[in-house]
Order: sequence, then structure tokens, then C-alpha cells
Amino acid sequence: MPGENLTREEARRRAALLEVSGYEVALDLRSAVAPPPAEGPRTFRSTTTIRFRCAEEGATSFADLVAPHVHSVTLNGASLPVDEVFDGTRIALPGLRADNELTVDAQCAYSRTGEGLHHFVDPEDGRTYLYTQYEPADARRVFANFEQPDLKAPFEFTVTAPADWTVLSNGAQEGEARALEDGSAIRRFARTRPISTYITAVVAGPYHYVSDTYRRTFEDGTELEVPLGALCRRGLAPYFDADDIFTVTKQGLDFFHDHFDYPYPFGKYDQAFVPEYNIGAMENPGCVTFREEFVFRGKVTEASYEGRANVILHEMAHMWFGDLVTMEWWDDLWLKESFADFMGAFALVGATRFTRGWVTFANRRKSWAYRADQLPSTHPVTADIRDLEDAKLNFDGITYAKGAAVLKQLVAYVGQEAFLEGARRYFKRHQYGNTRLEDLLSVLEETSGRDMGHWAKSWLQTAGVNVLTPQLAHDAAGRVTELAVLQEAPDAHPELRPHRVAVGLYRRDAAAGTLECYARAETDVTGQRSVVAELAGAERPDLVLVNDADLTYAKVRLDEVSLATLRAHLGELTDPLSRALCWSALWNLTRDGLLPARDFVDIVLRFAGRESEIGVLQLLHSQAKLAVDMYTAEEHRALAQQRLAEGAVTELRNAEPGSGHQLAWARFLAAVAGQEQELRLLRGLLDGSARIDGLTVDQELRWTFLESLTAAGAADESAVAAELARDDTASGKRHQVRCLAARPDEAVKAQAWASVVESDRLSNALVEATISGFAQPGQAELTAPYTARYFEVLESVWASRSIEIAMAVVRGLYPAAQRDRATLEATDAWLEAHPQAAPALRRLVAESRDDLARALTAQRADATAVRPEGA
Repeated sequence: MPGENLTREEARRRAALLEVSGYEVALDLRSAVAPPPAEGPRTFRSTTTIRFRCAEEGATSFADLVAPHVHSVTLNGASLPVDEVFDGTRIALPGLRADNELTVDAQCAYSRTGEGLHHFVDPEDGRTYLYTQYEPADARRVFANFEQPDLKAPFEFTVTAPADWTVLSNGAQEGEARALEDGSAIRRFARTRPISTYITAVVAGPYHYVSDTYRRTFEDGTELEVPLGALCRRGLAPYFDADDIFTVTKQGLDFFHDHFDYPYPFGKYDQAFVPEYNIGAMENPGCVTFREEFVFRGKVTEASYEGRANVILHEMAHMWFGDLVTMEWWDDLWLKESFADFMGAFALVGATRFTRGWVTFANRRKSWAYRADQLPSTHPVTADIRDLEDAKLNFDGITYAKGAAVLKQLVAYVGQEAFLEGARRYFKRHQYGNTRLEDLLSVLEETSGRDMGHWAKSWLQTAGVNVLTPQLAHDAAGRVTELAVLQEAPDAHPELRPHRVAVGLYRRDAAAGTLECYARAETDVTGQRSVVAELAGAERPDLVLVNDADLTYAKVRLDEVSLATLRAHLGELTDPLSRALCWSALWNLTRDGLLPARDFVDIVLRFAGRESEIGVLQLLHSQAKLAVDMYTAEEHRALAQQRLAEGAVTELRNAEPGSGHQLAWARFLAAVAGQEQELRLLRGLLDGSARIDGLTVDQELRWTFLESLTAAGAADESAVAAELARDDTASGKRHQVRCLAARPDEAVKAQAWASVVESDRLSNALVEATISGFAQPGQAELTAPYTARYFEVLESVWASRSIEIAMAVVRGLYPAAQRDRATLEATDAWLEAHPQAAPALRRLVAESRDDLARALTAQRADATAVRPEGA
């Protein structure tokens, strides 16, 4: 990473100086299938010509390029001495003219980390697959450029690759490929509209490709035809449900055309599901890339299909928010990510079969946001991004989920039509350009008639999450005399925001066994205390739910009566969204040390089996496991773990045969199994000696069971080898590596540590799998010796590895599993002793430290709690 950073000030100076008119990029990828070199990285030829204007004749600037070797640099017809102008990350450009032409001929390196041009060899059949991933600034690993979002330009790509490969870029291929004598071919792609470097793309390899077409006739009679493509590795072709992908794609295009009044602007629309992908997906216009885990090899719950559809729609929304109109610098990353996150859920509910997408948003996405917004690294939605390392870490729960929740609040504040009309004007006014916060606010002021300045200051320019608590008074007759909402803010971020909320009153019908809303009012919450006058006179409720309908972004507290009602009757809530909001409130109480972890687990064991929403159920599973692993007092942990596992077995046997709920409980059992009886059941399900009606133990579920068994020491290396023989694929290899690293053995942990920390031979996917296997919560004694070593290697890892791998190591190997104050003190000592460490590195360590501190607080609360009798 040294020398690869770019500061905001450098970018601003360069943007003021330069205007780019176009790129011509030629990539020769034939080396991808050649034998690797005896030493050094595997490389490919990259030749780039950039035409650009300069505002000051004679000025000096620079181009970006990360490459092991540069053959030549030619500026305005003059050859520049490579060793003088290229330092490994930048090319100095002296004596610029008004009009300039730069040509750079280089050898760039293929990646094994998912950054730049990733090179993957499928172990199943030996075929090679390539794809690019750049955000925020890795296009410079593939071709010379001006790597910042506000220097947009048209791109023309030419790619030389094996003739039998599928090769794609942002634009459509022009004409037939030109065959070469060596069995390769040259393909040229259409010139793009002006786009940023980080969303250019190349995908190449023997991919399985399926095509379709989207057609739309607009009200004015004009017609739009968009060629659609979907592709994956050949090994995944038997599982590839392209029809469902195309269905969601067409529904999304219809939805966005209906609401945006701006036709899809980038020609074709390919969607590539690629191996060893670091993120969920990337919005490259005309050539969207996804992680291939969205191609489901086994049975998954409906929540997985909903999640995939949401990602498809999220990336599609980026075609307008992010690609057509792009933020000027990464400070305003929210201008694309918050909007895409909101629009993904908005379109999911409005256009697809997943009509309860807002339930998932309220429960899962906002849970991510609430955690991020309580970390020491919390930041406003419009963040202060000093450089590229800051930008990399800003792809977080605040930028995505909090920003989306804030937009949901904005829609409630200004009205849906005013919001959408603002978007339409924004697209037309700034098409193919770059924007800042004020550009969006100005159109929303036009369409809503509201002053957006105060709203933006409160919601976009301040950090932290507010807490809303109901305060209820009633008379002797059981009538509400006053209902108020109290608002609090943390001391570090004291902003009290304006909230538009719905407050729901719920009453239990004992005969019907239901808990339903009988009164609801929408109101504005401002300041410390806001009275909800509309609910005065209502019958006294069993449950008061602030933020019913999930209009705003805030943590919700419960009064004593409401909490008691949920302890005894949460499963009787008939409305799925209201129930999800109550689960969210209970989880936030647990994380804050206000509800003992064992109480949360009790409520999950009592009511999760009745939860209809599969996505909510799966999140409850992960939260309950975390509550036991990290938030339960040490002296109570073993019993809580046992109760959780026993409950999982009971619910697995009671679940509807063949249902998604049954599958979810089976996976949860694997996650929490620890006693011999549960492990025996897993072994039986693997070898066929045990059977649960309706449960199909497919290959993915087999690996899930086997990892649990290996981590418990109930399966050895030979069992893992036998499973790999059944599934000798790229997916199987990742599972194998995870299982091997999970074994409870000192030598295994030493080998796993060395393979990740002391070597860079593993690909990004295998680094992730190894870390996952190494860091087992129940193996604290085995991993304890690595606490001191972790802090010793932090700076060297950060300095020597790519930022993606460094982030994985720093986050994944943090010794949270020790669950003790000694680890907290060691973290504090490192932070105090390394004030000059890279800010991004310090942020990652501080975030892990905060999670551990929160866990210790929750453990103390659990240890001292007075438990209900019989709990």
C-alpha cells in the first residue's frame, strides 16, 4: 500500500487542471492461460492512450498506474524516461500543453486478491476466469489513468484473448472478433458515454452465457431495446437460474423507467457472477459483476432469493445514481450508495414477488447501520474522506443502510412524489456529470417547497443514533391521558433530530391469542419530548411501539409494560413488520447491556419457532449465537449454549418438512451444536443413519455440518478429504480450507496463522476461509497465544499487503474470542503506542476494540441480572 494513496486535495488540484476527452485501452490477456513465470508475478500487456486538456500550459501533473514494469511513456509524441517519471504508482507528466496525448505501454499484474484484474483457475476443470474490480481506485492496476471519480471520460476497450472465451466490457462488442493465428482473437468494444474509471470493466473467460432482451415502449411512442446477458463459471452452469435473474432484471428496469423518467442510458445489460469476489456486487454500467455465491448450489431459503433480488436492483439503481450522475469525491459516496440501498428495497417491494422487503430492511439492514453508528469511527452520512484509504473503509453500514434509512425518512418528510420528481430533475440536470450534496438538495427544495438545509444538517452532517422512548400516563379508568416520545442522543453526538414517526398502540386478545394494533398516529418528534395528542383518550395499551411502520432511523426503547408483554407474548404480534421492529428493539437493548443476554436467548427460544419471516428468523439465529458467544457471562455460557442447541433440535424436528424454516433451523443447529447428542445427530445426517422428514442434506448443507464437526474435534482430516473428493470444486476447496483451519489443534492453528499472516500465496477467497476457520469462538485457549502476535504484526501486514487482504486480516484475526479485559487492555496499549499508524488501520482496531468493550459490558449485565423465576 505505500505510495498508492491519493488525497482529496491532490484530486481537487488535478481536477481543476485537467479535462479528459477519452481513453483507448488495449489489453492482451493471452498470458492468462500460459504457464506462470518462474519468478515474479504473472503479467499482461496494457497499452493506454489518454487524450486530455490542461488549463495551464507548462503545468505538471501525474497519471496513476500500479504496475511491475512500464515499457514506455510517450507524452505529446516525446518519449519520457521511464525510470525518471514512473515511481511504481504514478507517472509524472511535466510540461503539459493545452491539448495532450499520453500513451503508456506497461506490464500489469494479474491479481489474486480480487483487486484490479483477478485471475482464477477453476480446480474442477483447470479453466481460467478473469474479471475486474476497481472501486475505489484499482483501475490503475489494469491501465494508466486519472484515478478519481470526477475526471469522467468515454472509454474504448480492445481485448486480445483466447478466441473461444466470452469477453465483455461496458460497451457492446463491435463487429466480429478478429482471429489470430495462435488461436486468440481481438475484440473491440463500443465507445462508452463519459464514466468514471472505477466503473469500467472487463470480464473474460470460458463463461457460461445466457441471453435475453428487455423491450419497453414509452408514452411518447419511442422504443427501447436492451440486450440482456447473464453468465457464470461453467462449473456452476447446472445451478444457474438465469430465468429468475432475468425476471427480476426486467421488473427492475420497468420500475425505474416508471419512476425515473430517464431511459436506461448504457446500451446492453450484462450481469456476471464471478469467482472469489470480495463484495456483493459492483455497478459497472453495462457489465455488472456479482459474487458467484448468488448462484445457489444447494437449497436455500426464500430470504436468499430476496437478498439476491435486492442486490440486482441495488446495482441497477446505480445506473442512474452513481453511473449517470457520479459524486465528485468520496465524501459524497452516499449520493450513490444510500440511494441504491433505498431504491433496492423500494423496487423490491414495488416490482417483485418480495413484497415484504421493508421487513427485511427494518430488521437486517438497519441492524448493520445501528452497529456502525455506535462505533468510535461513526461519521456523518456525508463523511470527511481525506484519502483513498478513508474511502475504502467508508463502504460501511452508515453510508449504505443508515443513508438508506435517512432517505426513507426523507420520503416521509417531503412526500414520495416530490422525492421522485427531485430525482428526475437531478438526472436530467447532471447527466454524465459529477455532483455534491448541495446539487441534490437544491432539486429537492424545488420539488418539495421545503428548506432542506436544516434537514440535511441534522440527518446528513451529524453522526450518531437517537433513542426514542415512549412515556405513558393513564387514568383510573384505563384511558391514556398523555403519551409522549422522549428523544435522547449520546454525549459524543448530541444532535436531537426531527423525526417523522408512527406510534402504534397494541392490545392483546387473550381468546384469539393475538396482539394487534388498535390505534396509530403519525407525528413529528422534535427536541427532547414530543406529545402525541392524537392518542389521548385511547384505551391503555399492552404494547406501545414507537416508530411503528419504520418511518425513521432511531433506536426504540420499550416501557416496562411493553417489555413484559413482549417477554410473554411477542409471538402473538400478527403484523410481520411490527414484530420485526420489536425484535430489533430487544436486540438493541441486549447490545446496550440493558437486557441480559440470557433473557434475549429465552425470548428467541420461546418465539423464534413462530416467526413467519424467514429473513428475520435467520437474523435471530445469528443474534442469539452472538448473545451466547460474546454477551453471556462466562459462568452461564455453557448452559446457555446447551439450551440454544436443544432448542434448535426441537425446532428442527417441529418445522414443516421441506420448508425454508426447516433448513434455517438445520443450519442453526450446525452453528450451535456442542454436546455429543447434537454432534451425533449431525454425523447421522451426514452418513445417512439419521433422517429428518423433508430435510435434504445436499452438498452445501453437508459442508455446513462437517465444519461444525471438525471444529468440535468430532471429524478429522480424512473426513474432510473424503468430502472434498465428493465436491472437488472451487466451492468445495473453500469449504475444505475452512474446515481444516477449524480443527481444535495447536499445529492446525499455527499453520493457519502462518498461511495468512506470514505468506501471501493464498487467494482472497482462501484467506477469508482460513480466517473463518481459525477464529472459532469456542477455541479461545488454542488461539490465546496469538493475541500478542496479532498486535506485533499489525503494522507490517498493513504495509505489505493489499488493502483488501490487510482489512480481512486486521478484522478477522482480532482476538475477540478471548472475551476478556486483558485483550481490551492490550488493544488500548497498542492504540496508545501507535498514534502515527495509518488512520485506516487504527480505525479497524478501534472498531474491534469497541465490539469487545460492548461485549464485556453485556457480560457484566448478564452476570448481575435478577432472572425471572424459572428462566
